[in-house]
Amino acid sequence: MTLNGTESSVTDYAGIGINQNIAGKSETVSARLHALEQMDYATLRSEWRRLYRSPPPKRVARNLLMLGVAWKIQEQVYGGQSAATKRRLADLAKAMEQDGDITRNRVARLKPGAKLVREWRGVAHTVIVLEEGFEWNGRQSRSLSAIAREITGVRWSGPRFFGLNGKVGQQSGTRAGETADA
Repeated sequence: MTLNGTESSVTDYAGIGINQNIAGKSETVSARLHALEQMDYATLRSEWRRLYRSPPPKRVARNLLMLGVAWKIQEQVYGGQSAATKRRLADLAKAMEQDGDITRNRVARLKPGAKLVREWRGVAHTVIVLEEGFEWNGRQSRSLSAIAREITGVRWSGPRFFGLNGKVGQQSGTRAGETADA
């Protein structure tokens, strides 16, 4: 490894250390992925054990073993999922275990008590986030989309209407004379 950090050491399948430029990592990954195609089932299972440090699932197809090993190879070189993605996946798994309903978790995480304010045709509409849904004009709803539909009279994605997914302001979802101001 050089002092300026432009080189790194990567170990190939034979266990030989290879000094290479960071740009060469893609070539090494590509070579390792191509090598997977030539491996037999037993060797793939062995690679799985080496990379995951646990035995592979029983009776898993060769193609799935290859995908799992390929993921780990790429993860080691390029990095894995971000912390935010890991948290999101954990939240979805928890929701699936509790009641099997992950649709409520698609909306951005909003804390109860948060206020969403949206101006529509000169009128400011305030929605309060509750533990189980939302409140608008003194009425409770489990869906932001239902509230957006009541406000506009047309079908809207509630998260989009209230600017939770960053797409509000694009004119593609508006009709003549309507604004998409957040």
